[in-house]
Amino acid sequence: MTKIFLIITMVISFEASAQTLKVNLQASGLTCSLCSNAINKALQTLDFVDRVEANIKNSSFDISFKPGKTVDYDKLKMKIEGAGFSVAHFTATLHFDHITVANDDHVTVNGMVFHFLNVSGQLLDGDKTVRLLDKGFVSTKEYKKNSSLTRMECYKTGVAGACCTKDHLTAGTRIFHVTI
Repeated sequence: MTKIFLIITMVISFEASAQTLKVNLQASGLTCSLCSNAINKALQTLDFVDRVEANIKNSSFDISFKPGKTVDYDKLKMKIEGAGFSVAHFTATLHFDHITVANDDHVTVNGMVFHFLNVSGQLLDGDKTVRLLDKGFVSTKEYKKNSSLTRMECYKTGVAGACCTKDHLTAGTRIFHVTI
Protein backbone atom coordinates (compact mmCIF):
# COMPACT_ATOMS: atom_id res chain seq x y z
CA MET A 1 0.00 0.00 0.00
CA THR A 2 2.84 2.40 0.85
CA LYS A 3 4.47 1.76 -2.55
CA ILE A 4 1.21 2.55 -4.37
CA PHE A 5 0.82 5.78 -2.38
CA LEU A 6 4.41 6.78 -3.18
CA ILE A 7 3.93 6.14 -6.91
CA ILE A 8 0.69 8.13 -6.97
CA THR A 9 2.35 10.98 -5.08
CA MET A 10 5.25 11.05 -7.54
CA VAL A 11 2.88 11.17 -10.54
CA ILE A 12 0.82 13.98 -9.00
CA SER A 13 3.96 15.95 -8.12
CA PHE A 14 5.28 15.63 -11.68
CA GLU A 15 2.03 16.82 -13.21
CA ALA A 16 1.75 19.74 -10.78
CA SER A 17 5.21 20.92 -11.76
CA ALA A 18 4.82 20.31 -15.48
CA GLN A 19 6.94 22.62 -17.56
CA THR A 20 7.01 24.24 -20.93
CA LEU A 21 7.00 21.32 -23.34
CA LYS A 22 8.93 22.99 -26.16
CA VAL A 23 9.81 26.34 -27.67
CA ASN A 24 10.17 27.39 -31.28
CA LEU A 25 11.93 30.63 -31.97
CA GLN A 26 12.97 32.41 -35.10
CA ALA A 27 16.12 34.52 -35.02
CA SER A 28 16.71 37.50 -37.26
CA GLY A 29 20.01 38.57 -38.73
CA LEU A 30 21.27 35.12 -39.71
CA THR A 31 23.15 34.93 -42.99
CA CYS A 32 24.76 31.49 -43.00
CA SER A 33 25.10 28.13 -41.27
CA LEU A 34 27.87 29.53 -39.06
CA CYS A 35 25.33 31.99 -37.60
CA SER A 36 22.94 29.15 -36.92
CA ASN A 37 25.72 27.15 -35.31
CA ALA A 38 26.62 30.08 -33.03
CA ILE A 39 23.04 30.28 -31.77
CA ASN A 40 22.83 26.52 -31.36
CA LYS A 41 26.01 26.47 -29.24
CA ALA A 42 24.84 29.44 -27.15
CA LEU A 43 21.47 27.80 -26.38
CA GLN A 44 23.15 24.51 -25.45
CA THR A 45 25.00 26.27 -22.61
CA LEU A 46 21.73 26.72 -20.67
CA ASP A 47 21.34 24.04 -18.01
CA PHE A 48 17.63 23.54 -18.75
CA VAL A 49 18.04 22.98 -22.52
CA ASP A 50 18.06 19.35 -23.61
CA ARG A 51 18.15 19.58 -27.41
CA VAL A 52 18.23 22.28 -30.10
CA GLU A 53 17.24 21.54 -33.67
CA ALA A 54 18.04 24.25 -36.20
CA ASN A 55 16.16 24.88 -39.43
CA ILE A 56 18.55 26.95 -41.54
CA LYS A 57 15.93 27.67 -44.24
CA ASN A 58 13.73 29.77 -41.97
CA SER A 59 16.26 30.63 -39.23
CA SER A 60 14.21 28.82 -36.59
CA PHE A 61 15.15 26.64 -33.67
CA ASP A 62 13.09 23.94 -31.95
CA ILE A 63 14.17 23.66 -28.34
CA SER A 64 13.30 20.85 -25.94
CA PHE A 65 14.03 20.86 -22.24
CA LYS A 66 15.42 18.61 -19.55
CA PRO A 67 12.78 17.08 -17.29
CA GLY A 68 12.39 18.77 -13.92
CA LYS A 69 14.23 21.95 -14.95
CA THR A 70 12.67 25.42 -14.91
CA VAL A 71 12.55 27.01 -18.35
CA ASP A 72 13.46 30.70 -18.50
CA TYR A 73 12.27 32.48 -21.67
CA ASP A 74 14.34 35.57 -20.89
CA LYS A 75 17.54 33.50 -20.71
CA LEU A 76 16.75 31.95 -24.10
CA LYS A 77 16.32 35.44 -25.57
CA MET A 78 19.53 36.68 -23.93
CA LYS A 79 21.51 33.77 -25.45
CA ILE A 80 20.22 34.70 -28.93
CA GLU A 81 21.15 38.33 -28.36
CA GLY A 82 24.51 37.36 -26.88
CA ALA A 83 25.30 35.48 -30.08
CA GLY A 84 24.69 38.75 -32.00
CA PHE A 85 21.13 38.20 -33.22
CA SER A 86 17.58 39.03 -32.16
CA VAL A 87 14.38 37.07 -31.68
CA ALA A 88 11.78 37.70 -34.38
CA HIS A 89 9.19 35.11 -33.35
CA PHE A 90 8.81 33.03 -30.16
CA THR A 91 6.21 30.35 -29.44
CA ALA A 92 5.98 28.03 -26.46
CA THR A 93 3.93 24.86 -26.17
CA LEU A 94 2.49 24.57 -22.67
CA HIS A 95 0.29 22.04 -20.97
CA PHE A 96 -2.89 23.58 -19.59
CA ASP A 97 -5.07 21.77 -17.10
CA HIS A 98 -8.56 23.31 -17.23
CA ILE A 99 -7.40 26.93 -17.11
CA THR A 100 -9.84 29.66 -18.03
CA VAL A 101 -8.39 32.60 -19.94
CA ALA A 102 -9.96 35.86 -21.00
CA ASN A 103 -8.78 38.82 -23.00
CA ASP A 104 -6.51 41.22 -21.11
CA ASP A 105 -6.32 38.99 -18.01
CA HIS A 106 -3.39 37.51 -16.12
CA VAL A 107 -3.13 33.76 -15.51
CA THR A 108 -0.45 31.92 -13.55
CA VAL A 109 0.59 28.61 -15.11
CA ASN A 110 3.38 26.48 -13.64
CA GLY A 111 4.73 29.43 -11.67
CA MET A 112 4.84 31.76 -14.70
CA VAL A 113 2.45 34.68 -15.18
CA PHE A 114 0.89 35.08 -18.61
CA HIS A 115 -1.14 38.08 -19.71
CA PHE A 116 -3.44 36.96 -22.52
CA LEU A 117 -4.06 39.47 -25.31
CA ASN A 118 -6.33 39.34 -28.32
CA VAL A 119 -8.07 36.13 -27.20
CA SER A 120 -11.67 35.17 -26.64
CA GLY A 121 -12.68 33.82 -23.25
CA GLN A 122 -12.07 30.09 -23.26
CA LEU A 123 -11.07 27.04 -21.27
CA LEU A 124 -7.60 25.74 -22.11
CA ASP A 125 -7.01 22.06 -21.59
CA GLY A 126 -4.11 20.00 -22.88
CA ASP A 127 -1.15 21.13 -24.95
CA LYS A 128 -1.52 24.59 -26.49
CA THR A 129 0.93 26.85 -28.26
CA VAL A 130 1.12 30.48 -27.19
CA ARG A 131 3.02 33.24 -28.93
CA LEU A 132 5.00 35.75 -26.87
CA LEU A 133 4.31 39.39 -27.73
CA ASP A 134 6.78 41.10 -25.40
CA LYS A 135 9.50 43.50 -26.47
CA GLY A 136 12.49 41.50 -27.69
CA PHE A 137 10.33 38.46 -28.55
CA VAL A 138 8.79 40.08 -31.66
CA SER A 139 9.93 42.76 -34.10
CA THR A 140 9.81 46.39 -32.96
CA LYS A 141 7.06 47.09 -35.50
CA GLU A 142 4.93 44.22 -34.22
CA TYR A 143 5.56 45.20 -30.59
CA LYS A 144 4.25 48.72 -31.27
CA LYS A 145 1.24 47.34 -33.16
CA ASN A 146 0.41 44.97 -30.28
CA SER A 147 0.50 47.83 -27.75
CA SER A 148 -3.02 48.70 -28.91
CA LEU A 149 -4.26 45.36 -27.50
CA THR A 150 -4.06 46.55 -23.87
CA ARG A 151 -3.93 49.71 -21.82
CA MET A 152 -2.14 48.00 -18.96
CA GLU A 153 1.30 49.38 -18.16
CA CYS A 154 2.74 45.88 -17.65
CA TYR A 155 2.89 45.41 -21.43
CA LYS A 156 5.48 48.18 -21.63
CA THR A 157 7.53 47.08 -18.62
CA GLY A 158 7.14 43.29 -18.63
CA VAL A 159 6.57 43.29 -14.87
CA ALA A 160 3.54 43.59 -12.61
CA GLY A 161 2.67 47.09 -11.51
CA ALA A 162 -0.38 48.95 -10.28
CA CYS A 163 -2.36 47.66 -13.26
CA CYS A 164 -1.99 44.08 -12.02
CA THR A 165 -3.22 44.43 -8.43
CA LYS A 166 -6.69 43.14 -9.33
CA ASP A 167 -5.04 39.79 -10.10
CA HIS A 168 -3.16 39.79 -6.76
CA LEU A 169 0.27 39.94 -8.36
CA THR A 170 3.25 41.26 -6.46
CA ALA A 171 4.84 44.38 -7.95
CA GLY A 172 7.86 43.44 -10.03
CA THR A 173 6.65 39.92 -10.91
CA ARG A 174 7.72 39.00 -14.48
CA ILE A 175 4.75 38.85 -16.85
CA PHE A 176 4.82 37.34 -20.33
CA HIS A 177 2.27 38.78 -22.75
CA VAL A 178 0.90 36.08 -25.04
CA THR A 179 -1.76 35.26 -27.56
CA ILE A 180 -3.05 31.95 -28.81
